[in-house]
Amino acid sequence: MDDIPLSLLGGILTSLIICSAFFSSSETSMMSLNRYRLRHLAKANDKNALRVQRLLSQPDKLIGVILIGNNFVNILASSIATVIAIRLWGDSGIALATGLLTLVILVFAEVTPKTLAALKPERIAFPASYVLKPLLTLIYPAVWVVNVISNGLLKLAGVNAKHTATDHLSREELRTVVNEAGELIPGRHKGMLLGVLDLEEVTVNDIMVPKHEVLGIDLDDDIVDIIKLLVASQHTRLPVFKTDLNNPVGILHLRKVSRLLLEENLNKAAILQQAIEPYFVPEGTPLHTQLVNFQKAKRRLGFVVDEYGDVQGIATIEDILEEIVGEFTTDMAAANRDITPQSDGSYYIDGAATIREINKALNWDLPTKGPKTLSGVITEHLESIPENNVCIKLSNYHIETKRITDNVIKIARIERR
Repeated sequence: MDDIPLSLLGGILTSLIICSAFFSSSETSMMSLNRYRLRHLAKANDKNALRVQRLLSQPDKLIGVILIGNNFVNILASSIATVIAIRLWGDSGIALATGLLTLVILVFAEVTPKTLAALKPERIAFPASYVLKPLLTLIYPAVWVVNVISNGLLKLAGVNAKHTATDHLSREELRTVVNEAGELIPGRHKGMLLGVLDLEEVTVNDIMVPKHEVLGIDLDDDIVDIIKLLVASQHTRLPVFKTDLNNPVGILHLRKVSRLLLEENLNKAAILQQAIEPYFVPEGTPLHTQLVNFQKAKRRLGFVVDEYGDVQGIATIEDILEEIVGEFTTDMAAANRDITPQSDGSYYIDGAATIREINKALNWDLPTKGPKTLSGVITEHLESIPENNVCIKLSNYHIETKRITDNVIKIARIERR
């Protein structure tokens, strides 16, 4: 070492510090890469992504080669710095060299490159893979020895180094990813994605039209009344039943009777002939399951029945699609006849309105666990059926009943505070 010029030793020391910075930044960038973006690039046959993915498929070997290289250059740099310090200041320079080298490595070979790598992982990891891949091949025996020892120690601690954790996201994690996507996903598309994720948590009970609100053809009615209903109907499909909805006969598509209406040849026998057999949906069926069932059965409307076979209401494929894409109206509160806005900012709401319907229309967060309707929520909170109008406070909502008929809350006034 005494014959090597100080300038050359200084140049070697600088090169070693640069190499240390390379290994430090490589480690951080490889571990900071977005695995999902990397998979996407790899599927698109991006050569850099494919090379990095192969390196990351064996994390113990990748970390081994990086740490071997980093420790080697740091120890060698320390030795050379000691030699330079002794030649310049004698034995008293050893302490000075240790302090200066620690500061230099900390700033230029650790903090700065690792911070840059964490902020721009692809810019560092992709070029670094050109060096790391052949270096791994070159020093593989040393990497193998180090991995055998470290994996053995991990095994003693009950950790299997060969078992790598999967990067699968749970539904809630995926929801967070969608919410945090920012401008990458337009707001409307974001709402649709979240709607798809909610399908598994929502059942047909939550979106069905209750049987007392179902508009359908009662074959016990006079044919004149049935024709008036068909002419005035805003729906393309109507349930057909006898006496009440618990005796369904079929489902009628108005397109099939339009010609008979024009020819004035419509009668109950013709309605029965054009109606298709009823399709039943068990209550409690998750929406994502029912969407598939509608598709398989090639149906768009079904009767929701309970465990005893009693009809509870009807559910349509359009109702399920609205859970994904949103209501087909711009002002849901204005379009909803169950919700009437007041000048003081409160709302008069029909007691039969569902909590999900209210929350969606007003962007509220009334509790959805438990009763499905507003009347049911109020009754559950009171633990009794009120005989006279009452006021309650439910979370941030002030609720005042306005009309109670036949032990049912018909109208309530709600104000969010």
